[in-house]
Amino acid sequence: MTTRRAVCSCGSLKVTCAGEPVRISMCHCNACQQRTGSVFGVQARFPRERVTIEGEARRFARVAESGNTLTYGFCPSCGSTLFWEGTGFPDLIAVAVGNFAEPHFPPPRISVFEGKRHPWALEAGELPMEHQD
Repeated sequence: MTTRRAVCSCGSLKVTCAGEPVRISMCHCNACQQRTGSVFGVQARFPRERVTIEGEARRFARVAESGNTLTYGFCPSCGSTLFWEGTGFPDLIAVAVGNFAEPHFPPPRISVFEGKRHPWALEAGELPMEHQD
């Protein structure tokens, strides 16, 4: 069984996930843009029983545009949002894909709140720009 580990920026909060995610999605809502500081957020949802959280996590809850309450777990030292739980998916825990720091992580299969998507966001790899490694 595949095991993946997501870590905050300072390394004090960790999430270990066993098996493959049941859903990988990208969200374009304004709250995800504000939370990530990017133009969308990408999450992988795992069954709660296959997720282990290590370290101290502070919590922040808000009502999402979907009407569900989301409770975010973030590192009190560096502020990285690592995971969240939602009333709309009580048996799952969502983990921010970027915190896995795994370039071969499976791609999202679902894109939500596209009415708030930056028009260029999904074409970023095709934009005329300088590319560096």
